[in-house]
Amino acid sequence: MMTTADHPAVVSTGFAAWLSSDAFKGVDLGVDVVERTRKAYADFPPQTRAEVYVADLDGEVIGWGARDGAPNYISDLWVHPDHQGKGAGKALLLHICDLIRSEGHDKATLHTQANNTGGIRLYERCGFVIVWRGMEHSKSMGIDLEKVHLEKLLDA
Repeated sequence: MMTTADHPAVVSTGFAAWLSSDAFKGVDLGVDVVERTRKAYADFPPQTRAEVYVADLDGEVIGWGARDGAPNYISDLWVHPDHQGKGAGKALLLHICDLIRSEGHDKATLHTQANNTGGIRLYERCGFVIVWRGMEHSKSMGIDLEKVHLEKLLDA
């Protein structure tokens, strides 16, 4: 679980992962959108009531995932670009799914940008399937984006 000492690393890891994401290729992200998003990451750790799980390597936070909203909803999964593709995201995702399962839920859900091909590939490799695609407003970014909703049935 995230501690107060983790806050700066959670902010920098999440924002770096967001900036490097392929989710926004072809989307005109103006300076104002980037600044709103940076601020949302900075505000998240001290203000959230979400359950936040961190992945660390030799004491350094390299990724994090969060559950916020519905008890079976994974609201965030971010891995620093320097550590992507090395298993941290998969480990976080499967850990959170195990927690959701242990609480008696039969499925896990998450949402992401439709162009987040790397993330969607990871989610699908971990058993998630796309159940919805459409436009949604991003509160943190202040713009409408094409999103997908994914679900994973959890074994009892």
